[in-house]
Amino acid sequence: MLDCLVRNANLPDGRKGIDIAIQDGRIVEIAPAIQAEARREIDAANCLATPPFVDSHFHMDATLTYGQPRVNESGTLLEGIALWGELKPHLTVETIKERARKLCHWAIAKGTLAIRSHVDISDSRLLAVQALLEIREEFKKFIDLQLVAFPQDGYLRSPGSVENLTRALDMGVNVVGGIPHFERTMKEGAQSIKLLCELAAERGLPVDMHCDESDDPLSRHVETLAYHTQRLKLQGRVTGSHLSSMHSMDNYYVSKLMPLMKEAELNAVANPLINITLQGRHDTYPKRRGMTRVKELMAMGINVSFGHDCVMDPWYSFGSHDMLEVAHMGLHVAQMTGVTEMKRMFDAVTINGARTLCLEGYGLEPGCFGDVVILQAGDIHEALRLRSVRLYVIRRGQVISQTPPTEARITLGGEELTVDFRHGT
Repeated sequence: MLDCLVRNANLPDGRKGIDIAIQDGRIVEIAPAIQAEARREIDAANCLATPPFVDSHFHMDATLTYGQPRVNESGTLLEGIALWGELKPHLTVETIKERARKLCHWAIAKGTLAIRSHVDISDSRLLAVQALLEIREEFKKFIDLQLVAFPQDGYLRSPGSVENLTRALDMGVNVVGGIPHFERTMKEGAQSIKLLCELAAERGLPVDMHCDESDDPLSRHVETLAYHTQRLKLQGRVTGSHLSSMHSMDNYYVSKLMPLMKEAELNAVANPLINITLQGRHDTYPKRRGMTRVKELMAMGINVSFGHDCVMDPWYSFGSHDMLEVAHMGLHVAQMTGVTEMKRMFDAVTINGARTLCLEGYGLEPGCFGDVVILQAGDIHEALRLRSVRLYVIRRGQVISQTPPTEARITLGGEELTVDFRHGT
């Protein structure tokens, strides 16, 4: 007898009326009308079944701190950084864990079962590192949580960060981070990339750097990141996050840059909600959108995924950790509303993110983990349009979250109707 059998599901690749059989935590068969019995059978009723959502870039140590110790009045990146600096002396392991735990509950309810979170190591107490390592252990059966050692105040700029980052890795943080554009000079930014990539190569770890989160077209650290990735043979293990300056670069330079990124097999992560909010603040009009060149990077064959980045923290006052909301914003900002382009936006919060995080056993194929999210939508377009309810979230064949369908009941002249906003239902 199967552990779980999902019947009558539509899949992201367009197949309809498909059953998904899960046994011992793995998908064992995907086909129409599977002849089998299961301990738990779910009728998807022609709703969309997808692998779990993946958040490729997040800050769990700062999440849900909105209003502590005060609200970011200007809404700017620099005030957010200053506000985080004010808050850090008051952090404790338990308060960080309490907020992170709540965020993990939100993530599970939204079907986001893989998160890469950057952890600030600039505070020598490393409270956030300790707290999130404990959260990673607490939620390991439910969420694939990767932690990035992130020198928020600069690897070379902030006293103690070099030692702190090494200590964080020794404690069990498993990705090397950086922020080269925040170093004192372009030269020190480039030096930080060299040193951090060498550290990652020495330890056999991936790299994920906040890179060129700026409107300055001359912030070109991603070129240096691509160079050291190839020099140290780190292809496929290195990610450039944000890459906002690429939005402002001239086309000639970008035509040189993107092939270098492709040769280095860099992953690129955009954060549509935050990039559209924080960038372009010095502009009057025309006002830049700030998000990196997602459409062009994808066309080049570079793996692009999306992150939520922030939820109710010093930099962003909104959010519920809904990766469909991220993809919805991304397709608008990138003007990727064509049929194929919408599919790519969905991929940016699913399979592309799994590639960025190097997740094993991810997908809807026999042999993959039995992790499935069933949405109140018939297809990808509808899921993106409605940011659909996650009817079921399944982890290793077990339902770990369930939400009733959303519907409105309206009464018109004595006639009662039900509206769920799906097209054709």
